[in-house]
Amino acid sequence: MLGLGLWGIERQGTLWGDEAVTYEMAQRSLPEIWRTLATADAVHGLYYLLIHLVFASWEPGLAALRLPSVLGMCATAAGVALIGRRLAGPRAGLLAGLVLPLLPAVQRYAQEGRSYALVCALVTGGTLLLLRRQWTAYGAVMLTACLLHEFAVLAVLAHGVTVWGGRARRGWTVAALWVTVAIAPLALFSTTQSGQVEWIGVPGPAELGGFGALALVGWGCARSPGGARVRAVALPLLVLPSALLMAVSYVHPLFVDRYVLAYGIGLALLLGAVLDFHWSPVLALAAAGAALLTLVAFGPFLRSPESRKNDVTAVAAVAAELGRPGDGLLFTPMRRRVWTLAHPDAFRGLTDLSLAASPRASDTLHGTELPPAAIRTALLAWTGRVVVFQDLRGEPLDAVPGEEMKREVLRRYFTLCEERVVGQVRVGVYARTGCGS
Repeated sequence: MLGLGLWGIERQGTLWGDEAVTYEMAQRSLPEIWRTLATADAVHGLYYLLIHLVFASWEPGLAALRLPSVLGMCATAAGVALIGRRLAGPRAGLLAGLVLPLLPAVQRYAQEGRSYALVCALVTGGTLLLLRRQWTAYGAVMLTACLLHEFAVLAVLAHGVTVWGGRARRGWTVAALWVTVAIAPLALFSTTQSGQVEWIGVPGPAELGGFGALALVGWGCARSPGGARVRAVALPLLVLPSALLMAVSYVHPLFVDRYVLAYGIGLALLLGAVLDFHWSPVLALAAAGAALLTLVAFGPFLRSPESRKNDVTAVAAVAAELGRPGDGLLFTPMRRRVWTLAHPDAFRGLTDLSLAASPRASDTLHGTELPPAAIRTALLAWTGRVVVFQDLRGEPLDAVPGEEMKREVLRRYFTLCEERVVGQVRVGVYARTGCGS
């Protein structure tokens, strides 16, 4: 896991949007971070504090940003091996620990400056403590996981299914109640920032198909003699968090696969136990071949800039190429202003026509914008070019007055002179007085 995590860790110098937020937030002072969390991303506050401490002891950079995730996945792999050993024997544990790093999702999030790998490490540690019935430590570890990402509470529910009907149920119930009470204030406060997840849609065929395939594989493994040894622990982790979050998403969309990444723990345990039960020289060669094929098929792509949407480094390069000193600048929707956080110099010569206060000055992620009428006045008073950063055509449009005003003024009074598409970003150069000006 360490080798795969360090392989291409800088991803050719690229960052995607959420990582750019982490990168910039971690470089704010502690009072600035605290004030920003009052307006946005409270659910990621503990993680931003951790990366702030990393940057305080090591020069900020892509390796420093992502190394905690690499180490988190290393701890996850080690923990999976220990769980497999405890439940199904040494070889099953070793195989489960070797399977985990080969999962493409694990390789991806081991190299991202977000909290998901650390949550996996804590869920794995919590699972070990659950098996040992060390309830105080279990509660503390799972609470920390929930503070890093609230949806780790779904893993607590999966643990409840594991122990339900056994003598450990009482200890788990007390620990789970303690975790729930402790996380409740943050969960309630985060509902005031629910607008940040409005981009999430109802699970579509791809998400349903992916979950169905994983559930089918897990069920098949769990039904086999080998998988039966780890079934009580592994199957709930694999299935329950994703199933619950998908079900909720048909009322209020919240499902994103990385939010329930701990499913990889259950999948690795089941596959490791099945491989161990049927182990033979032929299976060993087949497993080695499958591992090599997985690395060849997914490894290089996962470490390429194209593997992440909204590459802010590429967006900054286009801004520097298309923008001229003195040009206007517009982001629609305004949340796309996060593209400036990691490479502000690329946008420095441009005038942000809708901006009232910058992200850092306003203690926000996206800055604050002028009222719709003032945005219209600023755009109509601008006689030069405007470089506009937008989502791709066909993406949902924000139905808020400010964004509607930007789109209306561009449509009625400006001419699109040039346009580039970078991943899922559309960069257009608009002019009022003719494209030759």
